[in-house]
Amino acid sequence: MIRFEQVGKRYPNGHVGLHELSFHARRGEFLFVTGHSGAGKSTLLRLLLALERPTSGRLLLAGQDIGAIRNAEIPYLRRQIGVVFQNHQLLFDRSVFDNVALPLRILGLPRGEIARRVGEALQRVSLKDLGEALPADLSSGQQQRVGIARAVVHEPALLLADEPTGNLDPRLAAEIMGVFEDINRLGTTVLIASHDLALIARMRHRLLTLQRGRLIGDGEAA
Repeated sequence: MIRFEQVGKRYPNGHVGLHELSFHARRGEFLFVTGHSGAGKSTLLRLLLALERPTSGRLLLAGQDIGAIRNAEIPYLRRQIGVVFQNHQLLFDRSVFDNVALPLRILGLPRGEIARRVGEALQRVSLKDLGEALPADLSSGQQQRVGIARAVVHEPALLLADEPTGNLDPRLAAEIMGVFEDINRLGTTVLIASHDLALIARMRHRLLTLQRGRLIGDGEAA
């Protein structure tokens, strides 16, 4: 699913985001990426989303070379990816249903298909009965679940999450990570950037550790 081959990223101001990063992730794998601020986590995620292009090396996502992909192909690439943000990025003037349905409406799916997929996504995150609620009426944990449902409603092959539990207390954080594990068990590849080493260690999945743009660790969290 993901293959970094000696990938480097240097920005115009001279800052180096990644130094010759090499790793691969199998389809259906669950892995974390951690490291201090500035370690390269955000650069890694932006490269996977084709928001940035590698300066050197080769990055393959589901067989596509991100460095060589044409701009016109990027929207099709991103349809294979779901993204969960720390701050949810929900539309607070729309219902939960409408927030989750947004990616499907952009794709132009029929109304009946949208209703079916949104219902399944909300059930997957235990929010089936809250489709008509507004995000402001939900707890932080429920809002994050809405964000996850929106990220998976178009059935992506890869789910990326950037500090998805950063604003949650430990109990809610563990619940949200359980949702990610449920999604992974259905075959979706999951990659999560997180600082929460204690939570990562309890989950015992593969952990990539970055330091100043370099990979310094790759193995099961201890």
